[in-house]
Amino acid sequence: MEIYSTEEQQVDAIKQFWKDYGTSIVIGAVVGLGGLVGWNYYSDHQVTQTETASEAFQALTAPSETEAQLLTGADNFSKNYSESGYQALIELMVAKAAVEQADYDRATTALKSVIASNPDKSLVMLASIRLARVQAQQGQFAAAIATLDQVNDPAFLAQRDELKGDFLVQQGEEDQAKVAYQSAVDEGGMTTSPALQMKLDNLNKA
Repeated sequence: MEIYSTEEQQVDAIKQFWKDYGTSIVIGAVVGLGGLVGWNYYSDHQVTQTETASEAFQALTAPSETEAQLLTGADNFSKNYSESGYQALIELMVAKAAVEQADYDRATTALKSVIASNPDKSLVMLASIRLARVQAQQGQFAAAIATLDQVNDPAFLAQRDELKGDFLVQQGEEDQAKVAYQSAVDEGGMTTSPALQMKLDNLNKA
């Protein structure tokens, strides 16, 4: 079951960045640390581990991987590598695959893992929005709205408030939903969600 929308493009962009530059970033940091304190063996080992992790990440995220292969591969990756950027992206993919298999408990665990690890603010915001979707899918609307209240990055506010409006509509809280939708419009949500104005108009006509 597909419950994601436009943020999938954001995940793809971050994933591509890590594919292109993740190894160089981590290697650069490790080599710099090694040069500073003279841990040559440690830095060489970490560089090798990072390169291997990068190769494993790219293999795991190849288009040919099925949902079942991804879920199995993700478990193996987490056992063998500790790179938080790669791990967070894989957990987002695991959550999506788990939702499509109606395994909401696993999706929840994966998304909470991303939030707890806090690898990057954008990834945390994406994971929070997706966790709210999963919670709402299970009928846990109060928890979903509480999760959305943790989203505070300006780039995600319109998406947050539109989603909050959707959840409020499903609960029959139309007046509060109008406020949420109007807030999303004011935050520029129309540029990414043309349906937003229609949702607000429908409530105003009710």
